Amino acid sequence: MEFWFSEFHTPDVKHSIRVNKQLYSKQSDYQRIDIFETPEFGRVLTLDGNVMLTERDEFIYDEMIVHVPMAVHKEAKDILVIGAGDGGVVRELTRYDRVERIDLVEMDPQVVEACRAYLPGNACRMDDRRVHIYFENALKFIRRCEEEYDLIIVDSSDPFGPSEGLFTREFYGCCFNALKDDGIMVNQQGSPFYAEDASAMQRSHKRIASTFPISRVYQAHIPTFAAGYWLFGFASKKYHPIDDLDAAAWKALNMRTRYYTTRLHVGAFYLPAFLEEMLREVEEH
Repeated sequence: MEFWFSEFHTPDVKHSIRVNKQLYSKQSDYQRIDIFETPEFGRVLTLDGNVMLTERDEFIYDEMIVHVPMAVHKEAKDILVIGAGDGGVVRELTRYDRVERIDLVEMDPQVVEACRAYLPGNACRMDDRRVHIYFENALKFIRRCEEEYDLIIVDSSDPFGPSEGLFTREFYGCCFNALKDDGIMVNQQGSPFYAEDASAMQRSHKRIASTFPISRVYQAHIPTFAAGYWLFGFASKKYHPIDDLDAAAWKALNMRTRYYTTRLHVGAFYLPAFLEEMLREVEEH
């Protein structure tokens, strides 16, 4: 018997992956967590039926959400990561010797537990001495912070369901306050292709652009995410994502990557016309 995992990208579009076996399934206090073994994408983590990551393409997401801000802010030492209980973002951050503290705020302990057991390639640096894990609501956590972090990475799931509070104006305002005066916030900004995703992306960009003096969007190609086309937000109090990129300094770190390069970094901020128009629409109102 054939076993396929299918995820609806819209009511009329679904993406299916053949599954060899289901390795893990649990209903936590917050969501349903499943891990599948697949022939094409290796192990796949899904939350409430939505693909969060696959072993085959997670490097694209994790490299782009980490190395873009880290190549711009050369002094970033104190870092807050919200969501990302799988550990991929933490793994990339621990590659920087200058990083002194990584606070990871993840709502659901079961996600971390499942990934430690079944996705060791992602969770492999969760026990690094610089990593402190807090299992709590991110909005409550960040309300208590003031001028504490150089970089905040918001690696939340989609703006529907348990992560909804991480896409509000209040949340972005709290992020602004939690950053030092040259701090950067990056967040996953969803996909601009399908209508529901696009309007969620516009809402979130509008709130960020009205909170931070510098606010840009950059893109990556991620095969298992909706339309294979994904966006990230770069919001900053001081640094411009292209003008303040020191490519030579980042290259001198001799960090081996599979997706990110400093050339790609610049190119990722050059967006297609339809997307420029969508962003302009909300920036002007």
